[in-house]
Amino acid sequence: MSKSKNPRRVAENEAYAVSRMLKTSPQKLNLVAQMIRNKPVEKALADLTFSKKRIAEDVKKTLQSAIANAENNHNLDVDELIVAEAYVGKNLTMKRGRPRARGRYGKILKPFAQVTILVRQPSEEQA
Repeated sequence: MSKSKNPRRVAENEAYAVSRMLKTSPQKLNLVAQMIRNKPVEKALADLTFSKKRIAEDVKKTLQSAIANAENNHNLDVDELIVAEAYVGKNLTMKRGRPRARGRYGKILKPFAQVTILVRQPSEEQA
């Protein structure tokens, strides 16, 4: 007896990719995610390529992974894909410190974040 197949987490016309442990704060990462929401993937890739933000390169890799998932795993047409959702979440925060004056301790927080990008091929009635 084998286990039954897991149901898909997204609809038939969608695919997604997740990047975890990105070395930036979620607030900074959200600025880049806002840039690409609800855009065609071609335009989103161009925006990320020419963005001055350091983390845009990692977001671009995630978007390319979502596009590859859509093409290879779900047989979706790459030319019609749009970035349906791009959302950011917190990950761990490393706590570091530095000695300060009068025996005190300066707290240094080093946050990590994660980004999830969902691409969708619009159906014929939506187009």
